[in-house]
Amino acid sequence: MTLPPNTTSSVTKVHEARRALGLRLRELRRQAGLTGAGLAAALSWPASKVSKLENGRQTPTDDDILAWTGATGASAEAEGLLASLHTLELQYAEWQRVLRPGLGPVQRELADVEEKTKLFRVFEASVVPGLLQTGEYARARFMEAARLFGKADDVDEAVRARLRRQEVLYRPDRRLHFVVTEAALRFRRCSDDAMLAQLERLVALTALRNVKLGIIGFDARFTIGPWHGFWLLDDDLVTVETFSAELNLAQPQEIEVYRAVFDQLAAVASYGSEARAILLRVIDDLAGRARNRCIRFFCRNIAKVAIPAPPRWHRFLPDEIPMRLEAPWKSQYFC
Repeated sequence: MTLPPNTTSSVTKVHEARRALGLRLRELRRQAGLTGAGLAAALSWPASKVSKLENGRQTPTDDDILAWTGATGASAEAEGLLASLHTLELQYAEWQRVLRPGLGPVQRELADVEEKTKLFRVFEASVVPGLLQTGEYARARFMEAARLFGKADDVDEAVRARLRRQEVLYRPDRRLHFVVTEAALRFRRCSDDAMLAQLERLVALTALRNVKLGIIGFDARFTIGPWHGFWLLDDDLVTVETFSAELNLAQPQEIEVYRAVFDQLAAVASYGSEARAILLRVIDDLAGRARNRCIRFFCRNIAKVAIPAPPRWHRFLPDEIPMRLEAPWKSQYFC
């Protein structure tokens, strides 16, 4: 399949839009007869902030726009500048700004978007998609964001909101096609117990009639590289998450590119019983790793103290490991 010709990327357009907004702010300052230092002093800002805003190196907030237009006597320009800013923010949503209200509100906003979406096409190379996550796996993902952006106060709310979003999986008027790599199922991004539960949930989800789950196994031959994850919502919007921001791509040529990429990735994925076979293989490997860890522990410690194995480890222990009952199990013995 031939991909559509490349055009100016949305990232470039976002930078151009931010630069244009900065140039307009500079014009207003000069028209008011103010220097950069004078405007900064009037607003009690660092002088560097004025320079960054004018040169497109920093995205202004609504309050920045209102303060700037007020200080330059250009309040009539505020509405137009705010409209330009909001268009820019829709295209390039910086996580520091998006997460300012918290993790939970972001999940509710996503639910509003998904309520209007009929066809979901999702590819993830390194993570289980949010709509398929268990609570504990989701919690581990939100804790990553909390560590990066310092938003740990509403993790529980965010987990509940993400699980509520999953009601869309059971809507007969929705179609959801997920493609993930086997690597995404093997990355150790949570505890082994949580990952086992997540894998078992994926097995169960393969039985849903309106959900199509494809897994690209390690033995699959890619026709196009799995550079990054993305969500294609109907034929209207593509969302791409980076470490610092979410890109929202809506240009027709961009939609066409991502639709073609998704089709190629989906074509090399395994489905149905073959997908379940990959999942079960990953489960067996993960359970085997836990079993070997138990065996190593017992080999190191069985001669030192006689303890019974905790119930959750029983399934991993071979018959030849004796269950000694003379002393109580103490969790601190286990790594």
